[in-house]
Amino acid sequence: MPTRVLFLCTGNSARSQMAEAFLRTYGGDHFEVHSAGLEPKEIHPLTIQVMQETGIDVPSQQSKGVGVYLGKVFFNYLITVCDDADKNCPTTWPGVPQRLHWSFEDPAALQGDEDEQVAKFRQVRDQIEQKIKDWLQAQE
Repeated sequence: MPTRVLFLCTGNSARSQMAEAFLRTYGGDHFEVHSAGLEPKEIHPLTIQVMQETGIDVPSQQSKGVGVYLGKVFFNYLITVCDDADKNCPTTWPGVPQRLHWSFEDPAALQGDEDEQVAKFRQVRDQIEQKIKDWLQAQE
């Protein structure tokens, strides 16, 4: 049975979507990967753009609220990818033996021109990709 992982952030529009896509890509059949948000929004267009640059297509994913899973699905890992989600996530999540927090800056919060915004999305994408690779290596 694959290891079930839920990535959680506030909007489920950037960081958790990237983490879901990278773990699904690098973890293969060993993981069943999901993501959700405390206050879900549409996937940010720059999330789609910077992930496509890596050859990963995320439009097949969709933004979901945490209620889709809370108390309904067992996860081996709950991984918060933003400080707000870590602070506001339910402290008791039935059936989750491992809760981790990986703090990544919100690329959507950057106020700047388009080039600056794309650069921030790429920076966060690359940080998430490296964290996923490191985590997978530690799982072996």
